[in-house]
Amino acid sequence: QVQLIESGGRLVQAGGSLRLSCAASGRTFGNYPMAWFRQAPGKNRETVATLSRSGGTSYYANSVKGRFTISRDNALNTMYLQTNSLRPEDTAVYYCAARIGRSSLNEINYLGKDDYDRWGQGTQVTVSS
Repeated sequence: QVQLIESGGRLVQAGGSLRLSCAASGRTFGNYPMAWFRQAPGKNRETVATLSRSGGTSYYANSVKGRFTISRDNALNTMYLQTNSLRPEDTAVYYCAARIGRSSLNEINYLGKDDYDRWGQGTQVTVSS
């Protein structure tokens, strides 16, 4: 019943910013854990940021700490990834994900891609030097 729709990815120069959006239908991210992942060609899909079921705790990969912010708007059933001070190594396809089909604790950050069962289509972020 849930579908995730991403937007916001594009070409941007190093040092710039992007705001990625992931809109959910059927279920609200306010009641489920959610996360952003990214995958560059030839590399594994890696965790970028996660938000707990309650929204009270978050996790960031060391490579993006201080630059990226994960958030959600409950009224719009939308989560966001604000990306600042972008670097060429941030270039990747970015995916949003939600944990829907399994029970979740309110304050746990689920860090692995196998923890999630609903995925967006991915949006390309390209950072030029």
